[in-house]
Amino acid sequence: MSILVKISKKRIPYKQAMDMLEKRVNDVKNGKKRELIWMLEHPLTYTGGVRFNKNDILDPNISVIPTNRGGKITLHNPGQLVIYFVIDLNKRKRDIRNFVTVIENSIIECLKDFGLKSNRDKKNIGIWINKKKIAAIGIRVKKWIAYHGCSINVNNNLNDYKKINPCGLNSNDVTSIKNEKKKKIKPNLKKIKSLFVKNISTI
Repeated sequence: MSILVKISKKRIPYKQAMDMLEKRVNDVKNGKKRELIWMLEHPLTYTGGVRFNKNDILDPNISVIPTNRGGKITLHNPGQLVIYFVIDLNKRKRDIRNFVTVIENSIIECLKDFGLKSNRDKKNIGIWINKKKIAAIGIRVKKWIAYHGCSINVNNNLNDYKKINPCGLNSNDVTSIKNEKKKKIKPNLKKIKSLFVKNISTI
């Protein structure tokens, strides 16, 4: 089972990434391209998922890009690691909850490498440390091709969250690896890549 892993060194504009992701979904569905795990950063961008509520915008001056992923309003900004997937569940278990669990477990294992103990929450999807959200997950499925993905707050500016209620939460309920460790962290992308490929391959 072959999964292409792509790591983008330059920041990718959100809309450009979504266009590429949608094309990849169709190519995987038609057997033209391999499945994908794509690791990148975005410039500062606010996005609204399918459960987005305009009341969660606290600063009327920001622009929010609507998207077809699951979830509410969130942001992407420099220092946040974004991991996108295009995974064909037709070749695996047609079980979205199981796929999300694999992603959750992968993030929890990543955070262990930084000496951080984290957990999932059955009511609020994502990964948490001391009741603060450190990683978000938003998945969409098209003809059993699962795509979109997750984000992990590493060194990003948490003040950017103050303009929204991220995922319906208060901005004070969000944290990062840097915030928890009290120092700047550089993630080992090769190790994270290996971990996600290994876990997804077990589905």
